[in-house]
Amino acid sequence: MTVRPDRTFHATAKLAMQAPGENFAYTLMLSPDFSRPDGLAIVDVDPKSKDYSKVVHSVIMPNKGDEFHHFGWNACSSALSPLNGHPFLERRFLIIPGIRSSRIYVIDTKGGPTKAKIHKVIEPEEVFAKTGYSRPHTIHCGPEGIYVSTLGGGGPEGTDGPPGIFVMDCETFDVIGRYEIDRGPQDKQYDFWWNLPRDYMVSSEWALPPQFEKGIVPEDLLSNKYGHRVHFWDLRERRNVQTIDLGVNHQMALEVRPAHDPVKEYGFLGVVVDTTNLEGSIWTWWREDGKFHCEKTATIPPEAAAKDDLPPLLQGFEAVPPLVTDIDLSLDDRFLYVSCWGTGEMRQYDVTDPMKPKLAGSVHIGGITRKTKHPGGRDYRGGPQMVEISRDGKRVYWTNSLYSTWDDQFYPDGIPAAMVKASVGENGGITLDKDFYVKFPEGYRSHQIRLEGGDCSTDSFCYPSV
Repeated sequence: MTVRPDRTFHATAKLAMQAPGENFAYTLMLSPDFSRPDGLAIVDVDPKSKDYSKVVHSVIMPNKGDEFHHFGWNACSSALSPLNGHPFLERRFLIIPGIRSSRIYVIDTKGGPTKAKIHKVIEPEEVFAKTGYSRPHTIHCGPEGIYVSTLGGGGPEGTDGPPGIFVMDCETFDVIGRYEIDRGPQDKQYDFWWNLPRDYMVSSEWALPPQFEKGIVPEDLLSNKYGHRVHFWDLRERRNVQTIDLGVNHQMALEVRPAHDPVKEYGFLGVVVDTTNLEGSIWTWWREDGKFHCEKTATIPPEAAAKDDLPPLLQGFEAVPPLVTDIDLSLDDRFLYVSCWGTGEMRQYDVTDPMKPKLAGSVHIGGITRKTKHPGGRDYRGGPQMVEISRDGKRVYWTNSLYSTWDDQFYPDGIPAAMVKASVGENGGITLDKDFYVKFPEGYRSHQIRLEGGDCSTDSFCYPSV
């Protein structure tokens, strides 16, 4: 607790862009065969440092089999909301859930990133008992607590009841309870985010645990049984006010990214695959006259490939789907970055007009059949996956692992952990930095990234940029 708001909290996205640049990144490491504990790597991202692009510190957990995926801060710029009861919190603790174990780790970064250490471990029994949910996933620091989405309901298979969102105390880290009062038709869960001053939240759908834990289930995908809806909520009333079905062929509606300026009542959604043509897609959602709408505004085609060059899962299609697995929006709401994990491409769209995204830049690295090397000469297996943007919008970082069992299906030769960086041109366009390639300890894969002092996919701003 501080006597004045944390200096990394910003009232507007524009002010956040003007803040000092990041020197460190926190990156999750996971053990795909559960032979060792997962960990948190601290990477030096200061180009002036002698340790540039190196892991300079790590925190290894005491348990095996957690499977780290997403994580976030205990507090962020949402603490400046006039509705917040905790204005003097520090952005100090990282909340890391294990989506296989349902265990949650609280990491203390007091003293700086290279001093990070375990502060508290929340065992799965507390999550089960207080929420009836399992498989915690996305973390967002809200104005009155830490919000955690889950991928499973109760029971060993996570199918006793639907998954949802629960809230944790942002100071004690106690699990408080379920968020939802009226969930409506929502029966799957993945990502969520909000527009705090407008008092609404949007959530998306992936799958139930039997559909992802042992790998993708082809029969379920081709039968369109994965998530294909987006839900809109009255944030304060905790009530689902509208559900939009994108069409059953639009399978796996994953990441949601609302505009950072709360005056703008729109945002973006990435859909992994269209089962009729293997396209990936970007959707724009908006609110008008009190009603939400959602339209497909960009598509990404598959790439033809020889059967023998494909993993067994894709051989019958003789094509590589782009597989849109992550998106991220720059703080000025200008550029949307789209990870095409299958084809090995990072796309940059100019979304100045959110209804007409324009492709402004692209780089290839990795990919199921392309196997494009890093410009520094290193192999890069997998494809662009979890993406993070610097606050000033000039640098974009990403890793290469999706989820252990899915990695093995799409990239059976393995996905050693990697993290790369691209530089952003003044008027758009991206170029891979040949000098930035993070080598992690052997046997790990790399997943989500969080930047020191906040980033484009954690902070929620409560005031308009001027």
